[in-house]
Amino acid sequence: MNRRVVVTGMAGISPIGCDWATIEAALRAERNAIRYLPEWDEYAGLNTRLGAPAAAFALPGDTYTRKRTRSMGRIALMACRASELALLDAGLLDNAELLGGGRVGVSYGSSAGSPPAIGDFGRMIHEKTTEGVNANSYIKMMAHTTPVNIAVFFGLTGRVITTSSACTSGSQGIGYAYEAIRYGAADVMIAGGAEELCATEAAVFDTLFATSTRNDEPGLTPRPYDAGRDGLVIGEGAGTLILEEYEHAKARGATIHAELVGFGTNCDGTHVTQPQAATMAQAMRLALKDAGLPADAIGYVNGHGTATEQGDIAETQATHAVFGARMPISSQKSYVGHTLGACGALEAWWSIAMMNGGWFAPTINLETVDPRCAPLDYIGSGGRQIACDYVMSNNFAFGGINTSLIFRRPD
Repeated sequence: MNRRVVVTGMAGISPIGCDWATIEAALRAERNAIRYLPEWDEYAGLNTRLGAPAAAFALPGDTYTRKRTRSMGRIALMACRASELALLDAGLLDNAELLGGGRVGVSYGSSAGSPPAIGDFGRMIHEKTTEGVNANSYIKMMAHTTPVNIAVFFGLTGRVITTSSACTSGSQGIGYAYEAIRYGAADVMIAGGAEELCATEAAVFDTLFATSTRNDEPGLTPRPYDAGRDGLVIGEGAGTLILEEYEHAKARGATIHAELVGFGTNCDGTHVTQPQAATMAQAMRLALKDAGLPADAIGYVNGHGTATEQGDIAETQATHAVFGARMPISSQKSYVGHTLGACGALEAWWSIAMMNGGWFAPTINLETVDPRCAPLDYIGSGGRQIACDYVMSNNFAFGGINTSLIFRRPD
């Protein structure tokens, strides 16, 4: 028998804030966090100078000691802090017996490890020297730096699932954690994703002519779904959900923020950078099937909305194929840029918070919908009051990886 999975903790670090009250205020003010980054001027050939650094976040000195953080780059520090705040929200932070008892695991991801550590190894190859490489360099660089550091930091002894799948790292982290609990392999999972801002990640998209170069107008970009968009902007952050088996959460009197009722993931199997609407739509249908829901049960879709031409068009066509023109949709990447490995987790958190509050943020900078995008109910300035019991959060990544999560309003 499949077990029910609920969300009992939510937290994160983002360019527009590190708590929901601050984040919601920024969403309602329709104010983005995109900045011109003069430090990127030194990179010859890089066209974009835009990024969205995470808002300042605290690392308490009594817990984030040198000994405990020496294996962490910035990406792992953000992941651990977001997870600490999520565990605090769930009322589990001080439950060492539970955390170390073997039934709590972590499912977490990022596109890569900490770029400075990767650079140290790159320098070794290029300059034929190990200068700068030390005992912790690999731990900071490795693709599983976030889940491993989380496991060590909190003394977890359950399973570790690494989801290094670019823009779906966070959403796959949540989805695979959900499956681990649903099928009995764990009772609690720390789930999510993180990403560290770096010019190298902007360069990945710059080489594809997919970055915004409105360097003198950071407040007007990115522009998801808009006919005047000119590409994405890279952001950074970390997002964590604490997933828990329903009876386990109920027995300890936990606050339940939402129930995770459906997860779908697949891949296009055709091209690594050209998204396919048909398989995107199929991922959404897989989530609906998993949840046992008809399409008309979903009240809002949190779109991936990167502000890239191919991505926006394919995603909206897929959404229309599943839901028709009636579906309200918006993208928070218009506020924080594309946080890559963190976006699926941050957007899941915000989807739940918006569903529970009954107000859904608009896509800012959306003035004229690209006529090649499918007809949907694009939420514009002012946001939208919507009373609904189910929301869907979708993400799509290089490699043609597609994910869809469905959350239900708590009882």
